Amino acid sequence: MNYRKLGKAGFEVSEVGFGAWGIGGGMWVDTDDEESRAALNLAIDLGCNFIDTALVYGNGHSEKLVGEVVRSRSERIYVASKIPPKNMEWPARKGTPLSEVFPYDYIFECTEKSLENLGLDKVDLMQFHVWNDEWADQEEWQRAVSDLKAQGMIGAFGISINRGEPENAIKAARTGLIDAFQVVYNIFEQAPEDELFPVCQELNIGVIARVPLDEGGLTGKITPDTTFPEGDWRHSYFTPEVKRETWERVQKLQELLPEGMTLPEMALRFCLSHPAVSTVIPGMRRRKHVEANMSVGDGKGLPPDLVEKLKAHRWDRWR
Repeated sequence: MNYRKLGKAGFEVSEVGFGAWGIGGGMWVDTDDEESRAALNLAIDLGCNFIDTALVYGNGHSEKLVGEVVRSRSERIYVASKIPPKNMEWPARKGTPLSEVFPYDYIFECTEKSLENLGLDKVDLMQFHVWNDEWADQEEWQRAVSDLKAQGMIGAFGISINRGEPENAIKAARTGLIDAFQVVYNIFEQAPEDELFPVCQELNIGVIARVPLDEGGLTGKITPDTTFPEGDWRHSYFTPEVKRETWERVQKLQELLPEGMTLPEMALRFCLSHPAVSTVIPGMRRRKHVEANMSVGDGKGLPPDLVEKLKAHRWDRWR
């Protein structure tokens, strides 16, 4: 496993981290706790030292599983979590007052809940789970972040940026309080390269690339006939039209696959080929996924000519 620095946080994190949304259950159906624990432990065995969870993932269940496994291991594992918006609206709407989303006391309350769920003394990286750059200069959240660090409750602070709005964090970046950004970045969603990544490189802000496999779209397994279990959130994500277009786009990507490389591997290596990216966090609910994904963190990325060809497959459907 190769390791990279997470910006100003200074953590040396594995190129492939563990996205722990799915193991929380709730919006993801067919989750099994024993398999989740096994997947987490195997990832750590294979060199993963960065796990990303959130207070709302399974209403705290993901944090509890992550904390249980991390406490049982001797390795230094960096844990990231997220504070949900108080009004529970994703994404943050323009014009919404900060007081309705991240008031001072609420920020502390959620951090305390996460620490309790995790059973840890400190959250290595705490993040806001939504963001609106209209709030960038407001003192209340800035004071809360500074106080959380001063009291030793968190080690670093970041923002999970709204999907399709990577530029909606540039002002926050320039406050000097952001150690890392988490942003949707994959072969289809390349917009972070336009404005966000250059600023991150300029200011030494770490980048956590989330949804690198487009919720499964870039695994090659989503077809026009794919169905999901009742209650699974992917029903709304993969509409019939999106399933069809995803499938058509994936067929074109298959033509670019180097010999011996799978589509998921190419997708993960694409993310890691950008110098701004610190780590990529695919969701991994099964040991077989862990084995496949962890092997990509070898520091090699993709050949520059292939990266250039993949640029043509950008799909700005969220913008």
